[in-house]
Amino acid sequence: MSLEISQGTPVEISEERALSEGRRQMVLNMGPQHPSTHGVLRVILTMEGETIVECDPVLGYLHRGVEKLGETHRYSQFVPWTDRTDYVAAPSNNLGYILAVEKLCGIEAPERATYWRMIMGELARLASHLVWLGTHALDIGALSMSLYCFRERELILDIFEKQCGARLTTNMMEMGGFSRPMPDELPGMVRDFCKEFLEKQKEYEALLSSNPIWLSRTRGVGVIEPEAAISYSLTGACLRGSGINYDVRKATPYLYYDRVDFEVPLGTRGDVYDRYLVRMEEMRQSVRIIEQCLDQMPADGPLSLTESPYVIPPHDTVMTTAEDMQRHFIWVIKGFSPPKGEVYQAIEHSKGELGYYVVSDGTPIPYRVRLRTPDFVNLQSLPYMAQGAALADVVALIGTIDIVLGSVDR
Repeated sequence: MSLEISQGTPVEISEERALSEGRRQMVLNMGPQHPSTHGVLRVILTMEGETIVECDPVLGYLHRGVEKLGETHRYSQFVPWTDRTDYVAAPSNNLGYILAVEKLCGIEAPERATYWRMIMGELARLASHLVWLGTHALDIGALSMSLYCFRERELILDIFEKQCGARLTTNMMEMGGFSRPMPDELPGMVRDFCKEFLEKQKEYEALLSSNPIWLSRTRGVGVIEPEAAISYSLTGACLRGSGINYDVRKATPYLYYDRVDFEVPLGTRGDVYDRYLVRMEEMRQSVRIIEQCLDQMPADGPLSLTESPYVIPPHDTVMTTAEDMQRHFIWVIKGFSPPKGEVYQAIEHSKGELGYYVVSDGTPIPYRVRLRTPDFVNLQSLPYMAQGAALADVVALIGTIDIVLGSVDR
C-alpha cells in the first residue's frame, strides 16, 4: 500500500519577517545583573546580527537618595555617606564634600593636613584605577590581571587601615583637617608602596600593552572624537583619551597641586586602548605627586584647626581673633550654623570631575546638596560608542568608562 503525500498551501511571509527585503533586528536585554558593570546596570541593545544598532542604558536600580540624605543631616554627619557613592575611591569623595563646606565657611586646613589630603586622594586614585584595570581586563578575558591589581591595591588599603582603621569606606577626613593623628610609620609605608608599585606596574604593561588579544579587543573600539567628548561633557580619562587637555588639578588648582610638578597624559585616537594608556600613565603621575608631597610636607604641625574637634563651646562664644574663627569653624560644623551662601567645589576624581554643590540657609543642616559624579555624566557616551560596535565589545565599552553604580545612581 502506497502513501501519497500532498503539498499544503504555501504560507505567506509578512514583509517584516522577509529576509529578502531587509535585515531583521532583535532587542537583547543585557542585565540588570551583569558582572562587568560593578553594580546593577541594565542595557537594552537593538541588534542586527552581531552589530549594535541602538543602545539604551537603564539606570536607577541602586538609587538611595544620597543627595536628599545630605539635606536631612548636619554637615559633619553627611561625610560618611560620601564614602558610599564611589566606594573604590572613598577618600576622594570625602575630600570633595569637605572642601565645599570649608569653601562655604572661608576656612583652610593646616598645611600638614593639606599635604596628607593630597596623599590620601592620590592613593585613592591609584586604588580606583587598580580596580578598573583588574576588572576591565577580567571582562575582556585577562584573568590574571585582576589578581595582580588587587595584590597592589591591598597595600593601599593597609595604609588606609593604619590611618583610620577602615579599608573601604574610610571616613578619614573631616572639616578642618583630620580628627585622627598620623601614625609614625605611615610615611614609611607610603614611600615603600610607591617604590614597589612602580616595579609591579611594569608587569601589567608586559602582560597587556603589546598583547595581541588585548590590542584586538581595545584598538579602534569605542572611538570618541574630541568634538563628541566635549559635547557629552566628558571628563577624566574619557576626555583626555580623546586628546582634550583638561584636568581640574591643573585648570583650577585646589589643595597644593600648584606646588607639585606632574604631567597630564593625553591620547591621540580616543579608543579603549588610548584610555587604558592614559590611566596607566596617570598612576605613575600619582606616585610622582605623592613622593613630592612627602618631601615638601612639614615634619611637625597640626592636623586639624582645633586640638580637640569634639568639644562644642557655648553658643554665645565671642570670636575676636583669626584663631577663634578657626576653632569656631569646627564647632559650626559639629552643630551650629555656617553662613548663608552657595558654593560649588570640583576636584579631579579618578573618574573625572567630581563636584559638590552646597547651599546654606544659615541652619546646621544644608538647604541643598547636589553631586556632579563623573561616571554618571560619562556613561551617556555608551550609546555613542556602542552604535555600530559588536556585541562582544559591550563589556569593553562599559569597562573603559569606569563606572561605579553607587556613584551613577546615588
